[in-house]
Amino acid sequence: GPPVRKNLKINPIEILTTPQGDLVVDMGQNMVGWVKFTVRGKSGQTIMLRHAEVLDKDGNFYTVNLKGAEQKVAYTFAEAGSVTFEPHFTFQGFRYFTVEGLDYTPELADFTGEVVYSEMPLAGSFTCSDPLINKLQENIQWGQRGNFVDVPTDCPQRQERLGWTGDAQVFAPTAAFNMDVASFFTKWMGDVAADQRDDGSVAHIVPYLDVLGEGNFGSAAWGDAATVIPYTIYQYYGDTRILENQYESMKGWVEFMRKQAGDGYLYNTGFHYGDWLAYATANSDYPGATTDKDIISSAHFAYSTSILVKTAELLGKNDDAALYSGLLEKIKMAFDDEFISANGRVGSNTQTAYALALAFDLVPAEKEVGAAERYVADIRKFGHITTGFVGTPLVCLVLSKYGYNEEAFNLLTRKEYPSWLYPVTQGATTIWERWDGIRPDGSFNAASAFADSADGEVMNSFNHYAYGAIGDWMYKVVAGIDFAEDEPGFKKIIIKPTLGGGLANVSASHESMYGTILSSWKIEGEKVTLDVEVPANTTAEVFVPNLHGDYEKHKVGSGRYSFTR
Repeated sequence: GPPVRKNLKINPIEILTTPQGDLVVDMGQNMVGWVKFTVRGKSGQTIMLRHAEVLDKDGNFYTVNLKGAEQKVAYTFAEAGSVTFEPHFTFQGFRYFTVEGLDYTPELADFTGEVVYSEMPLAGSFTCSDPLINKLQENIQWGQRGNFVDVPTDCPQRQERLGWTGDAQVFAPTAAFNMDVASFFTKWMGDVAADQRDDGSVAHIVPYLDVLGEGNFGSAAWGDAATVIPYTIYQYYGDTRILENQYESMKGWVEFMRKQAGDGYLYNTGFHYGDWLAYATANSDYPGATTDKDIISSAHFAYSTSILVKTAELLGKNDDAALYSGLLEKIKMAFDDEFISANGRVGSNTQTAYALALAFDLVPAEKEVGAAERYVADIRKFGHITTGFVGTPLVCLVLSKYGYNEEAFNLLTRKEYPSWLYPVTQGATTIWERWDGIRPDGSFNAASAFADSADGEVMNSFNHYAYGAIGDWMYKVVAGIDFAEDEPGFKKIIIKPTLGGGLANVSASHESMYGTILSSWKIEGEKVTLDVEVPANTTAEVFVPNLHGDYEKHKVGSGRYSFTR
């Protein structure tokens, strides 16, 4: 895998004194790494740095959400004088740090933030006329940097820092747009296969660590990292080697679900996390958007089986392709019988239930319109997302798939909780674990992840990349950069931007294996101009929009083009 690098530096922006009297340095960015500091002192004197992500509403240093993680660095002078020091074999997740033990007031120049993450060249950019969306994109990339440190950790600061498989699989497409993650995920998928049980079940955490007692393996959407991530890497880089390397692992995961499902073809046994951290309320008439776990698990059984079918076909494993094609049809029939009504209602009637069924092609053609209409009706009713980790990556993609781009843009541009931009309005510099990690009144979300936990404000990370999966839709739909399914790796490029959200311009690029792909559009008066760059040895289908919502199609080879309508 790629080495962890240390060549990005951040300078602090402010030194302040909290109401409780702590001397706090603000880096201006929630980062992962450590502080390099220059201090002076006497022999035997100890300097202590404590690290945290946030200050509380009164401006005091806040560490409750670290779950007991020390996040401390101490330096003791062997002899009097001045010294420059940085810690080794560790990292912290923080924006703020306190400095204790000095007998003088330090200066900003005494501190440098050393950012560390796996070697992943930046591959994507996205900017537009809305500064809040630009900050969201920046936060998504910082969240990826901070959590892709040899393994894709869920969070880098509290006493956890574990390679959760579910977080990684929902974010993988966005990750591949943002940075070159081919070697990073190739290495980690080897870890996934190494920790996979003989029965094919996949660990919730890779490298495996027994932190949960019973139920460490086999959760839907988490275990599906075994199939989703290798196929995603193939789609973005066009290289079948990861499919060849992971094929037995992919097949093993599908076989595990098949055995669990039995003759009913519904994967509805075992432990599952469900739609983790979905929208919840205290209203008696609407307790929250709870999606039945058997819908989520059975939908992913179908999804992973469909990926295995495509993979078997690509690798020339024709017997397996035929076998799993037959299995897929049986799963789809069972899903339809169990969860979809004649009029297109999908099970729990939640946004996540519809998003999964529609995204994974589980709704029969005669019910599809009804299901899509029910889906968008729920989004219009709430005016916001109600999804958790499982549904969120698909919400806007499915809306756009069925032509509901206005509703998708409304979700993206919403500033109130719950939304992607709400944390931005609260000063976030990375993606939060919870939609309301910090409430409008400045208080913290005090909900615990487990009903029997007495820990209170513990599960509240402010650098947790999963909800950043909206980036995939921003690149593919808003900017309009996508690959053709039949020619992956951007050998054949689809450029089809979508106007909306009150945006006057959007510009995005992606460094593909062939070179730079650019899609940049702007609205001036009644005209739309689309500038495109297509790299060498590729072709593109360019769909040029106008203000009336229709497109003009052009087939082009490599080069730079400008279209105006």
